[in-house]
Amino acid sequence: MQMAMSTQLIPFTSTPRQGQLINLNFPNKSLTITRCVIRNSDVHTSETQRLVHHFNPKTPIEEAVTPPTSWYTDPSFFHLELDRVFYRGWQVVGSTEQIKDPRDYFTGRLGDVEYVVCHDDSGMVRAFHNVCRHHASLLAYGSGKKSCFVCPYHGWTYGFNGALRKATRISGMRNFNDFGLLPIKAATWGPFVLLNLEKENVSQKEADSHNVSKEWLGSCSEVLSSSGIDSSLSYVCRREYTIECNWKVFCDNYLDGGYHVPYAHKGLVSGLKMDSYSITMFEKVSIQSCEGSSEKNEENYDRLGRKAIYAFIYPNFMINRYGPWMDTNLVVPLGPNKCKVIFDYYLERSLKNDRDFQEKSLRDSEKVQIEDIVLCEGVQKGLQSPAYSVGRYAPTVEQAMHHFHCLLYENLTK
Repeated sequence: MQMAMSTQLIPFTSTPRQGQLINLNFPNKSLTITRCVIRNSDVHTSETQRLVHHFNPKTPIEEAVTPPTSWYTDPSFFHLELDRVFYRGWQVVGSTEQIKDPRDYFTGRLGDVEYVVCHDDSGMVRAFHNVCRHHASLLAYGSGKKSCFVCPYHGWTYGFNGALRKATRISGMRNFNDFGLLPIKAATWGPFVLLNLEKENVSQKEADSHNVSKEWLGSCSEVLSSSGIDSSLSYVCRREYTIECNWKVFCDNYLDGGYHVPYAHKGLVSGLKMDSYSITMFEKVSIQSCEGSSEKNEENYDRLGRKAIYAFIYPNFMINRYGPWMDTNLVVPLGPNKCKVIFDYYLERSLKNDRDFQEKSLRDSEKVQIEDIVLCEGVQKGLQSPAYSVGRYAPTVEQAMHHFHCLLYENLTK
């Protein structure tokens, strides 16, 4: 049973360090309130802010230069991004397939935030900071199914509602109050699980899929739903790639309007009509689309279909819908020069038992990913060279990339 407590809030103005857990000890020593501070903008120097302004979002794309190399290589800039971009707003962290049954869970890390997402016995999706409240041990690892969370360090035990069920060997401890897990607001949209590190106290009504879609997807949520991006597909598999490049390099590569496809993806370009390529921008989403080639053989045509849609959802999530397939790319920043990209594959249910078709399609996809990894790692090396400082945009194809950089600037200057 979750411990009950009654509180009277008292103003608190101390400035903690980033990620600090704050204990508010009241004079009567009868109560402790704990909250989690994810960010502290004061830790960022004026020099880092100066780097942000090396890009001017008001310059028309025909005249604009790209963000400078410091945006892709500077450690202080990377930490500013965590603070201003990833610790704010809704962030995709996984698939509902990972927590489809009660007591399923998965863990992850975003910046300095360790989290655990679970499906409780009442059917709710919940998320918590994956840190034991006793001495900060990570509580759970990987993914799977549990009846409760037991800390591997000293055995403190928590329910799937976050309540502390058992604290071992605490006889003699005074003024011990609610030490349950610190919550993170969780929501789902279609087959995707999202977290919002800012909204620990938001109501469940505010976190329902309709309200989340308005905040996360804006006016294009219906466009995505009508394009077959929904929960009706069958989950196939997950693949992960650790890439030696800044997370934005991977996003930029995705957002160049198919510019690199004829040169880097010879197999893929044969199945697309590149002259049909189009790009549409929304508030925080850009959608690229391209028709399938009528000259493909029947086997390949079934994989790519008549039209491919590539949706980029700011800041780091991509949805690719083509033929009977949907795959998603989640770009997780690991450092100034490293990221992890998580691919989840979904397929129309009528083909879920066609193993030959699946295996050939996944091999084709794998080939494209390896080609992109080579490109992205080569770009990162070039960004670190003294020969390069800024670049230019190809105005007819790289509008989505420019849009991405403008959104980043907006977040980083708030």
